[in-house]
Formats: sequence, structure tokens, C-alpha cells
Amino acid sequence: MKKRIVHLTTVHRWDDTRIFVKMCRSLAAAGHEVHLIAPANPPGDCVVDQVIVHRMPRPRNRLERVTRTMTSVLQLASQLRADLYHFHDPELIPAGIALKLFGYRVIYDVHEDVPSQILQKRWLPGWARPLLSRATGALEDLGARCFDGVVAATTPIARKFPATRRVVVNNYSLLEEFSSITSDSYDQRPYDVAYVGGLSPDRGLRQLVEAIGHSNHSRARLLLGGRFEQPSFERELMKRPEWRRVGYRGWCSRQEVAGMLSQCRAGLVTLLPLERYVVSQPVKLFEYLAAGLPVVASDFPLWREIVAESKCGLLVDPEDPQAIADATDWLFRHPQEASDMGRNGRRAVLEKYNWSHEFDVLSNFYRRFLSGGKAFFLERGTVKHAA
Repeated sequence: MKKRIVHLTTVHRWDDTRIFVKMCRSLAAAGHEVHLIAPANPPGDCVVDQVIVHRMPRPRNRLERVTRTMTSVLQLASQLRADLYHFHDPELIPAGIALKLFGYRVIYDVHEDVPSQILQKRWLPGWARPLLSRATGALEDLGARCFDGVVAATTPIARKFPATRRVVVNNYSLLEEFSSITSDSYDQRPYDVAYVGGLSPDRGLRQLVEAIGHSNHSRARLLLGGRFEQPSFERELMKRPEWRRVGYRGWCSRQEVAGMLSQCRAGLVTLLPLERYVVSQPVKLFEYLAAGLPVVASDFPLWREIVAESKCGLLVDPEDPQAIADATDWLFRHPQEASDMGRNGRRAVLEKYNWSHEFDVLSNFYRRFLSGGKAFFLERGTVKHAA
């Protein structure tokens, strides 16, 4: 049974991996009328991979985003008269509550522990952070009581919400994006290690650049794929002597990410030990595993459980560049063991850490609110890459 489902965001890019690439495309491939309302330039409507994308004008600042943009998003959302609304930002909680008052089904998708994240936002005055953190937590509590359900990106995040209304939909990788990568020629690859994602100090980029300078292997390089969030930080890193051993690729498409990982010897995910990262499950970790790469990861309890159980990499202190360098050098010196770790990680993704399984979880959760549940199952392997 075809349903109209609307996903909403004012913060994330319209082609966000979790929202568009995984959730929206999967639902559209399963036969539903899927709309996505998100900021983009230029604005306008388009259809990508059967998803109807309503691109709203990008707000000029945060104040405009939580006022004018949110109002515009709510107006358009209510006009669509969907069977289910699924929104992805805490600042859209008031809009979600309004949709509930209009009588619609609403789901809140919690990507991160936002109250904890606010406490570490340096652009906010120190006195304001605790107040905003508590206010956001109270708003989330109110929303959790009002909304039909809450989708959480990790188990630690889910524990904040009522057990009867929550489900965990992990941000695992899409198998088809890395299906052509093999480990047959692993020992013939360049001595490159990769980091893909947001490029910021709190994600450990300063330590990664310093670590590649500590590597004992003369041909070792660090490949970076992503955007710098702060131009001043980009300039700072480019002035460092270690930058000569960095290959900066800029923003990469999904295909370009797969191509880059297919030529590397390890994937790096050494986010700093901030509370929001300690309880997170970054998609890059599972993309490295899907690509058959051994990982060098921060030694956080949640990540340790994944890496140690699968025997797919090495754990390090993310604040210690020498420890990161020692781990990558060990992988360079032991190509057979590194290749075995990569195969272990790939096997773990095939068996457990994949989006197909998570989409089934999301589909079953949707069934609680909509009839005709069979239509929500994705036929495995049928989703095409985004344009």
C-alpha cells in the first residue's frame, strides 16, 4: 500500500547520507511517495532517485533558521498532508508538535546527544551553554511525550527516551556502494591511509596530520575527503610541515569515497573523546569496514565492542599522534594481518552492520503507525546510487 511520507530537516544537506541516501531512497524504492524538505542552493523542487526533493532557501544565520526557515518548512509540510512525518533536527520539535496538533503522525529522529553537544559548543558563551542544554533536554522530553515515536541513531542515545516509543536505527553502511572492492591486491596498494568526513579540530584532524608526520614509512600519506568547517583551521593545517604528506581531496561523492578507499591500506576514525562522540557510531567507521579496510579507531567503549568483537582493526588514544602513527606503521609492516582485519570487517558488515537490516527495523517501526506494512520492506539490492 503506497503511503505519502515526508522527511524534514533544516540543518542537514538535502543529500545527507542518513536522511536521503538511506532512508528516503529506500522508502521510495519500496514503492512509497517520499518527499524530502531540506535547505539547498539553488532552491526549487526536483526528483532524485524517485524522491521528491523540496529544496528550501538556505538560511543566512541560525536565528533565521529557527524562525523563518522553520515556519516555511512547517507550512510546506502541512500542505503535503502526509501519512507520516519524520523530522531530523531538535530545532524542528516545535514544528513537530504543531503537526501533531493538526492530527498527523510524527516521528523524531535523534542523530546525536544534543544537550551534551551544546555544552561543548565554543561559539556559545560559557554561561549560556548549561541553560541551553537543559532547555533542549526539556524540549526533547516534551516532544518524546507528544510524538508517535522516536528513532535513535545509537543505543546510548535511545536510552534517554521512553522504551515503548523508541527504536534504534543504526547508521550502518550501504553494501552496494562498496561491492566492487576486493582485498586481493591489498599488499600492492600505496601506503595511504584515509579519513572521510567533517574536517574539524574536534574530529581529531590536527592529531591525524601530526601523526602522518611521525610515520616511519617514507611513502606514507594521509588522504582527506570532506569539507573544512572553519577556514582558519584549514589554513592552520596547511601551514604545518606535515601537510606535504597529505592528499586533500575536498568534498567527495559517494562513488569517489568508494574509489579512494579501494586504494588505501587503512581507514582512520580518531574522533576526540567528547561526550557526543563517545556515544556515537560514525558512518565512516562502517564504510571503512564495508570497503574491507582495517580501521584505526578511538578507544571508546562502544567502538571497542565493535572493533574487538570483529577483530577488524586497532584502537588508540585519539589525542596521541604518536600512538596513531604507531598503529598505521604496524599495519604497513604486517600486510597479511592488516588484510585479514579488513576481511573480518567486511564479513561483519555483510552479517550485521549493514543498512538493509536497519531498514527492516525502520519499516517495522513504521508499521506501528501505518497500515499495509508489507510495502515497507525494501527488496534487497534494488536501491540505485543517488544522482
